[in-house]
Amino acid sequence: MDIALIQQSVASSPATARSKGVRALAAAAEAGADLVVFPELSFTPFYPRLPQSDRPESPKDLAEPVPGPTTEVLAEQAARHGVVVVFNLMERDGDQTYDTSPVIDTDGTVLGRTRMMHITEYEHFHEQGYYTPGNTGAPVYDTAIGRIGVAICYDRHYPEYLRALALQAAEVVVVPQAGTVGEWPEGMYEAELRVAALQHGFFTALANRVGQEGDMRFAGRSFVADPFGEVVAQAPEGDESILHASISLADRDDAPARQLFLHHRRPDQYEQGAVARPSSPSSA
Repeated sequence: MDIALIQQSVASSPATARSKGVRALAAAAEAGADLVVFPELSFTPFYPRLPQSDRPESPKDLAEPVPGPTTEVLAEQAARHGVVVVFNLMERDGDQTYDTSPVIDTDGTVLGRTRMMHITEYEHFHEQGYYTPGNTGAPVYDTAIGRIGVAICYDRHYPEYLRALALQAAEVVVVPQAGTVGEWPEGMYEAELRVAALQHGFFTALANRVGQEGDMRFAGRSFVADPFGEVVAQAPEGDESILHASISLADRDDAPARQLFLHHRRPDQYEQGAVARPSSPSSA
């Protein structure tokens, strides 16, 4: 499998940004990609950097349904080039908006959508003013090229979410992200998902955006890690690029999680209250 991570900045106009993304998808496919992954909010500015306002032209007004205009364009492109596509957008569903990643198969079929489950709120990331917590669970998609799970940005911090993907036999977990320079200590993006890949026996593929938006500078450094916890390919910091990583899903068979960790789980002991408390020492 060839994974292509589209590390790009976002043009000021969503339509222009979408056209730019279509060109990147075509270039990735021409270079041999089987799976194309875009960053979080793939074709719109990173609105949650500002507290939600009540202006008539709120970013929520630009949210769209799934399926909808962007999904339809990318489904057409996925079918044209025979690739699996994962992207991200602000989804509108009735009165609610979600941070959502549709998953599109090689024939253009929209297999489903993953909504970000955990919603953060801190400086620059005012996401609770924008998103409803996701209600799609942690789905794994049977695509033409393998079993794909999605952990949208903040969800990657939750081991139980990643374990849910592993227990459904995810082979690759993609992470659409909007991460900034200096947001975490150097190397932490990689360390977190290297450990996740090792513990769960799947490949992890993080696609990050780049560019300056207000006072936020997005870091890039998109990467792919294998089930042994090694980074097998990484894009540069700050530069637009298409990162290709050639992987073999068969490599998972010999990974520690597949040989050992997942077989030796004791879920009956993990439930709250299932572990007996040690008895008190007897009095003299």
